[in-house]
Amino acid sequence: MALAYNEAVESMRKKEYPMLQGKVYLDHGGTTVYSKSLVHRFSEKLTSNLYGNPHSESDPAALSGQEVDKIREQALLFFNANPEHFDLIFTANATAAIKLVGESFRDLASGSSSGTFSYTYHKDSHTSLVGLRNLADEDHKCLTSDEEVEEWLSGQEHNPNCNDNVPGLFAYPGQSNMTGRRLPLSWPRRLRFASANQNIYSLLDAAALATTSPLDFRDPHSAPDFTAVSFYKIFGFPDLGGLIVRRATGHVLTWRKYFGGGTVNMLTVLDESRVERKDATIHDALEDGTLPFHNIIALGCAIDVHHELYGSMSLVSKHTNFLAQRLYRGILSLQHGNGRRVCIVHNDNKDDSAYDDAALQGATVAFNVVNAYGRYFGHPSVERLANENSIYLRSGGLCNPGGIAHYLRIEPWQFKRAWSAGYRCGGASPLEVISGKPIGVVRASLDGEKMDIPEKVPKSRNRSCWSVAGLLLRKHTKSALPPEIDNNKAAAIKSQKWTI
Repeated sequence: MALAYNEAVESMRKKEYPMLQGKVYLDHGGTTVYSKSLVHRFSEKLTSNLYGNPHSESDPAALSGQEVDKIREQALLFFNANPEHFDLIFTANATAAIKLVGESFRDLASGSSSGTFSYTYHKDSHTSLVGLRNLADEDHKCLTSDEEVEEWLSGQEHNPNCNDNVPGLFAYPGQSNMTGRRLPLSWPRRLRFASANQNIYSLLDAAALATTSPLDFRDPHSAPDFTAVSFYKIFGFPDLGGLIVRRATGHVLTWRKYFGGGTVNMLTVLDESRVERKDATIHDALEDGTLPFHNIIALGCAIDVHHELYGSMSLVSKHTNFLAQRLYRGILSLQHGNGRRVCIVHNDNKDDSAYDDAALQGATVAFNVVNAYGRYFGHPSVERLANENSIYLRSGGLCNPGGIAHYLRIEPWQFKRAWSAGYRCGGASPLEVISGKPIGVVRASLDGEKMDIPEKVPKSRNRSCWSVAGLLLRKHTKSALPPEIDNNKAAAIKSQKWTI
């Protein structure tokens, strides 16, 4: 897919995103920014209709129920997922969707010979995927590379009955939330047709991937069994997640032991404990309590407005990856006076061409800043300085422990040392670099439709993204020098010519 800058975004920024004037927002991987039209559309919906709790039988309740059913199907079609083959379970966020799968497998496996399920996950997994290993007791394995996944899948193909006694779950992210590297979407199909007894199921964390890339579930045989998404990462609002489930395999989730309000048809509490669960659809038995129906109504508005503003996720992908390519190459071009690069960019892709291919790389750049002598600057300092310049980044461990350990070459004992020394991810800490090693990275994640550039930075589309980074990094590295450098050397370094 060819990358391309979308000229139309220039005219819509001031109208649709007035809150971004004079600011550069580079944390779309955390959440993107909602449009003005979305807020107005949702407000009009609420003020012109009366919506009730869909568990009631009144007209307002029936209206809410009809809206929820319609938007559930609308959301599936947004991902090209035919409702005949897929169901959508609304959740609080992608983490809640992932947790639902894990709890269901734990309860399903309680009747197996080992009493647990087998869990295999990729090292690029978000913390929420890693957390499922605690539900699998000791039967879990982290695959440390794509090559190791390929070997593992080959093993399943040549020995389809190797996991005959226990259910299994294989989980991985469609895109690393740390580096933006995109992982193969062919693995679920390979796994499905490798295991003759279908004991191993696939779980795709698509929260990062779906932010700027289309998900295409047109072929249900190639789709993951379970896919977690975050709608607020795509649209900015509402704060809502979902679990897309293949109907052919979703029945395994219904063995979850817990039940909540709205998921049962009959329940006894006196004399005997009996429960008859709802079973008309997969989501009926798994959406506990009253649905966040106002948020779901807002989701319908979000999908409509997104289509009106941007046309399709394919156009979004082309535009954002165009910007990411510029940012990546611009950051790499930053040099100290002695020729040393200012930034170390982290990614498993072997060459620069990955940023030319949206199938391999998303609109995210993860990096660390070093001085002219190769010494690291702490990631919190970079984020603080960016914030002072109205540039909003993300820094830290990014909820990606495997990525941090891999790219920064941090051993388990070094994590323990950092912890005992007082380092806490996401919290105020005087420790930014421990024994010469950073404990986190800086991440810039893009959604170019909503970016605006401060007046002091050139607005040329070819330079806008990385010239902002250059402004930030030049100021940061010129003002921060290692404490052991004497005044004469410091003066010499500060007088060096900078290449940006």
